[in-house]
Amino acid sequence: MSSPFQHEAVDRDAAPQYVLPLVVRIEREAPPARTDALQTAARAVLTLLSDERATDEDGEWTEVVHAWQDARIRKVVRRARRGEWRRAEALPGITVTGETAEVRVFPPVPLDGWPKDLAKLQVSGTELDDPEPPPPADPAHPVLWMAPDITMSAGKAMAQAGHGAQLAWWDLSPEERRAWREAGFRLAVRTATPATWRGLTGSGLPLVRDAGFTEIAPGSATVVADVPALRG
Repeated sequence: MSSPFQHEAVDRDAAPQYVLPLVVRIEREAPPARTDALQTAARAVLTLLSDERATDEDGEWTEVVHAWQDARIRKVVRRARRGEWRRAEALPGITVTGETAEVRVFPPVPLDGWPKDLAKLQVSGTELDDPEPPPPADPAHPVLWMAPDITMSAGKAMAQAGHGAQLAWWDLSPEERRAWREAGFRLAVRTATPATWRGLTGSGLPLVRDAGFTEIAPGSATVVADVPALRG
C-alpha cells in the first residue's frame, strides 16, 4: 500500500477520523522498562500492519485499517493492570511481548467510538524509566531515533515510535517488508544526540512530525526511522 501521506493534508482531515488503540500492561510491582515499552509498541504496530486480517482483501480488519490510514494516523496508548489487562486481552487484537513489556494493539476504532473496556483505561500514568541505560543500537538493524530536545511521557513516546515504524513500513518494498517480518521486526529505539539528530532530520529518512493534539507543539519533529534498506 502506498503512503497516505501522498494525499493532500486537507483530504486526510476531511476523512472520518479513527485511532489505533494500544494498551501497555503496567503492574505496580513490576512496570516495564521505558525503552523496551517503546520498542514493543513499535513492533506491535508493525505486527498489526502486516497481519493478514489487515492486509487481505477480505480481511476482517482491512476496511477499518484503510479508513484509519486515509485519515490522520492517530495512535493512543492507555495503561492497564490486573483485571483491566485481562478484559483488554479478551477484545480482538494482538499482544506483543518484549523483554519486560507487554503491549496489545487493537484494530482502529472511530475517534469517539472506543470499546467500553478500553475507553475506561487511563492515558496518564505511563511514566516509565530504564533501570540502566540501554546499550548502543546496532546500525545493521532498524533504529527509531527519538528527538533529544523533546520531553514526552512514555505513552506519548510509544505512540511516536509506532508512527516512525509505520512510516518506514510504508516506504519499504514487499520483499523488504517480508524480511523484516521474518526477523521478528527487530528494531531499537534510542534518543539521538543533538549532533546526530541534525544529520538525521536532513537525511531523507522517514521523519515523524507530530500533529500536536497532545503534549507537544504541532509540527514537532519527534522520530527518525533509520532503516538500513532506506538509507541513501
